[in-house]
Amino acid sequence: MTHEITFASIDELSSLIRGGELSPVEVTDAAFERIQETEPKLNAFLELFEEGARSAAREAEAEITAGRYRGPLHGVPVGLKDLVDVAGSPTTGGSPLFQQNVARTDATITSRFRQAGAIIIGKTNLVMHAMGATGLNPYTGHPHNPWDLERCTGGSSSGSGAAIAAGCLVGAIGTDTGGSIRMPASMCGITGLKPTYGRVSRAGVLDLSWSCDHVGPMARRVSDCAYMMNALAGYDPRDPASADEPVVDYTLGLDRGPEDLRIGVPSDYFFAENVDPEIDSAVRAAST
Repeated sequence: MTHEITFASIDELSSLIRGGELSPVEVTDAAFERIQETEPKLNAFLELFEEGARSAAREAEAEITAGRYRGPLHGVPVGLKDLVDVAGSPTTGGSPLFQQNVARTDATITSRFRQAGAIIIGKTNLVMHAMGATGLNPYTGHPHNPWDLERCTGGSSSGSGAAIAAGCLVGAIGTDTGGSIRMPASMCGITGLKPTYGRVSRAGVLDLSWSCDHVGPMARRVSDCAYMMNALAGYDPRDPASADEPVVDYTLGLDRGPEDLRIGVPSDYFFAENVDPEIDSAVRAAST
């Protein structure tokens, strides 16, 4: 039953939770059971908020029972890359330099998760200072790819990718400056979205490059990312680069095909001279 819960989609969980067939407490218990089972091998987490998460789950259960349902994320377990502030917890960036960097307030995205009723399970591992493509971190310990423990996860949102692929979390936050959501999503076989710059607030998120950083969702399904974007996106005066634009319902496009979309294909990739011929051929074939 634990695996059925932890690998379920937000659609599936929210339907069961709202219908009273499954409680947020049971979902949270299942998440921690799965973490206990996998974490010695994966090293996907840097901090777990077990007491706070269980308390939030009980609160969510009471709210839903009383008819105060907040939406699809209510009672759903999520994680935060350890660049994201949680009040009272250190935001370390996977670095020895920031071990005493205790956040005084929640990041905006932390607050928005809480407002949506999501259960914040813990902080996920990452490349030191969020700067690296492999996911490796000699200080915190390397995270491992759930599909093959001898292979890397991709980075820098390495722990988020591993935890989601292993069924420890339904979704998690990643950050992306030059591929740090997209690479671990690809290498761990999940979905990751780098949103448009300014669409999701970075207030309370430790930065690598202020003018290039993006915050976005990671999950096993596109639909899960859409539900997370509905909760996370929107203007935030705490972030000077935040876009003061209306937030669309990201789930409305889930059933639409790609016919009306335009996809840009760079004529020359980064590191093009090192691209394997098979990869180059596949990309060119897909773009014609």
